[in-house]
Amino acid sequence: MPNLFNNDKKNNREEPLAYRMRPKSLDEIYGQEDILNQDRILKRAIKADQIQSLILYGPPGTGKTSIASVIAENTDSQFKVLNAVTSGVSDIRKIIKEAKEGRDLYDKSTILFIDEIHRFNKAQQDALLPAVEKGIIIMIGATTENPYFEINSPLLSRSKIFELKPLSKKNILQIIKDALNQKRGLKNYNVRIDEETINYIAELANGDARAALNTLEAAVLTTPVNKDAKITLNKEIIRNSLQKKSLNYDKNGDNHYDNISALIKSMRGSDPDAALFWLAKMIEAGEDPKFIARRLIIHAAEDIGLADPQALLIANAAFDAVHVVGMPEGRIPLAEAVIYIASAPKSNSVIKAIDSALEYVKNNKTGTVPAHLRSSNYSGAKKLGRGDSYKYPHNYAKHYVKQRYFPQEVEEKTFLQLANSEHEQKIKKFLENLKNTKYDD
Repeated sequence: MPNLFNNDKKNNREEPLAYRMRPKSLDEIYGQEDILNQDRILKRAIKADQIQSLILYGPPGTGKTSIASVIAENTDSQFKVLNAVTSGVSDIRKIIKEAKEGRDLYDKSTILFIDEIHRFNKAQQDALLPAVEKGIIIMIGATTENPYFEINSPLLSRSKIFELKPLSKKNILQIIKDALNQKRGLKNYNVRIDEETINYIAELANGDARAALNTLEAAVLTTPVNKDAKITLNKEIIRNSLQKKSLNYDKNGDNHYDNISALIKSMRGSDPDAALFWLAKMIEAGEDPKFIARRLIIHAAEDIGLADPQALLIANAAFDAVHVVGMPEGRIPLAEAVIYIASAPKSNSVIKAIDSALEYVKNNKTGTVPAHLRSSNYSGAKKLGRGDSYKYPHNYAKHYVKQRYFPQEVEEKTFLQLANSEHEQKIKKFLENLKNTKYDD
């Protein structure tokens, strides 16, 4: 049954190496032991040809299409392929119609593989749903984006989610060596490459098998044959073939949120070196520096707050600096802010206080503003009693006088629970001293 995944038996140089090396059996898939171990449901379903609708979710080059390729090679069902980037509702309807005919006339089920399924809009996903729900088609979706963000809930509820992880360096090494030694790979090219260079390719691939194979192929195809009729590769040739290390990063998806989360948690955990690592990764991947700076401002208020109010000023200054000078120079104030925040004393008393106040306001009566606290800065305010009996604190010792600031209908509450940081203890002592102030009413 010809389809997108069939590998030609001959070594067709027009097809990319990564395409030619796609697995034909489960034994040829490296990594993903969590979902492909002998006792795991996915492996058992593939072997028994009893696939149900599923979504394969993970970074590029981790085996999503490879698993679909193996299913295509080992199923008696009709196997159809759509790419969500180039397909529309009409394409979906055509396949559903063919699937109905196959089921009704030949008692044959249809598996539909949808690459980059996150690219389908709501209308396209809705067009697919009834056929999946009725079992007219068995859907296999592949996505680099978190399906819980990108796929409609009804479609998710009818699919099993399998998350693929980045491949280990050991897995990548095995894949490179297979490509070098197999006829459908690069065996006919007579490549000479040492272990150090193979390790270098695996390291640069960063868990992405496709990136490793593309780098290897580019190096082979652009390196002239030497006098021994061999192609000799070294680290310098590989470096020139790749130009830039592969980073698993999507500025609009999981990596965007996961990496900023790692940065924030490293700063919260007072680890400036780890925080600098995550900052550097985001900068290198092309993350919007203003997004990073905005998160630093939030973090400075949320996790440092009153323990060191200077942190918020420095974070805000970093945002202003990035806005004014741009990148790459903006990396310096960003790094300064990250180091300061990671090294500052921590307290979450501010966010706890405001969230506590919000929770109270949402769930309790809020009363009305007391007359003495209401605005008196307009004509006729005095006749209405606005501002009457308000005590102006600056007229009293220490610029403080006790009076009620809560509504009469609301019990006075304590939302601010100061932590044990040095600065907050100063605030606590200051407030306690005010409450003990003696003054003439």
